[in-house]
Amino acid sequence: MESPPALVKLLAIDDDPTNLALISQALGNSRVKIVTTTEPEVGLELVRVEHPDIVLLDLVMPRIGGMEVLKRIVQEAPGTDVVLLTGYYSTESAVEAMQAGACDYLNKPISCEVLRQRIEKLIADAEQRYRAGRLEGELVGAHRFEGMVGHSPAMMEMFSRVRRVAQHFRTALILGATGTGKELAAHALHRRSPVAEGPFVVCNCSAVVETLFESELFGYVKGAFTGAIRDKVGLFEYADGGTLFLDELGDLPLSVQAKLLRALQTMEIQKVGSPATRKVNVRVVAATNRNLQTMMAENQFREDLYYRVSMVEMRLPSLADRREDLPLLVRHFTVPFEEQYTRQIRGVTQRALAVLSRHSWPGNVRELENAMGNACMMTDGDIVDVRDLPPYLLGDQDNGRLSLAGGELLPLAEVERRYAQQALRQLGGNKAKTAEALGISRATLYRILNDQVVADIKALDPSPWDV
Repeated sequence: MESPPALVKLLAIDDDPTNLALISQALGNSRVKIVTTTEPEVGLELVRVEHPDIVLLDLVMPRIGGMEVLKRIVQEAPGTDVVLLTGYYSTESAVEAMQAGACDYLNKPISCEVLRQRIEKLIADAEQRYRAGRLEGELVGAHRFEGMVGHSPAMMEMFSRVRRVAQHFRTALILGATGTGKELAAHALHRRSPVAEGPFVVCNCSAVVETLFESELFGYVKGAFTGAIRDKVGLFEYADGGTLFLDELGDLPLSVQAKLLRALQTMEIQKVGSPATRKVNVRVVAATNRNLQTMMAENQFREDLYYRVSMVEMRLPSLADRREDLPLLVRHFTVPFEEQYTRQIRGVTQRALAVLSRHSWPGNVRELENAMGNACMMTDGDIVDVRDLPPYLLGDQDNGRLSLAGGELLPLAEVERRYAQQALRQLGGNKAKTAEALGISRATLYRILNDQVVADIKALDPSPWDV
């Protein structure tokens, strides 16, 4: 087996030093870094500092009880597996522990062999998470293309088209909804083109006043109009030897479209107030989220200009049409926010990813980037959980409920539980296979299946967590 990139961290909190010595003896090996403390307050601080993968927690301790410590750990470190240890077993306390977020419940005294068997499963889960996190990083690198990330068929086709046409295009049109990454695609065309060393100049057509468009694109000479006290270089001239990106082309006024058409046909520009023309060598990439075909039918966009700029036409898919790229994009966006916020983000919980997957993403990739920026800022630990996501992703925050297709309002935990129970029934009650099918650990499955686990506890007492 390939070794994990880091040791699994295990924190043991017990007011009896003898129990801590037993734990260290039973679990000490090259795969686990063990930290122990007899003080629950110190243990909570170690959770914040060490970010352990597993916590062994005594239920009865002075000053702060184990159940209160459990609740704080689950709140502050949702990616940590917590195992409660107690010499006073009861079905009621086991149920309460499960509902509070514990993944296992062991009775004292515990033999070294039993302890090793129980914890070995959690260590394997933690190692799998480490490997998955590293593989996610490698997958992002493998599926990154000139700043864009994706492995969906639509994005792979987009990358292929860029590779094929970048060496030859003179004009290109990129279509797509707002936030799909049209400027990134324009950058990719530029960087793959023979003029990659030249300038990449951006003109946002929706942000320029109509009366200034001509001088903005082509420049003007001194004295051309009142206030023209010096010559001005236009964007075409500034982009000479490189690429001009005309964003929001659909907002270009009709009065300027004819002059842009002539410049594209002749590659000559004429400054405002000058009779002379000048040759330029510019590749033009235009982009719009508007339907130019409809605009042409309504005489809002010139047909001849459309055919001039659309010699190469590319369409970027919406995020809703490439949902298989969502986990890659989530990982891709956490990296810059780690650097920006100077903190480590190891990943996103499965339940948070489930919430992200259910959203329709009308703002596309840009909206996802903003959501991850918010989540990475709000998280208290190194794992992004549901509570860290922007409130609007969770539905109506007045009652913390989500609306289902049938109109029924249910808490998110209840939605997860019902789905997990349905999967469990389909797989004949096999928890291991169910967890694997859902892409989560068995410990996470136990947390979700509140009622199911309660029934298991009563049926399997006094060893409630055997599978």
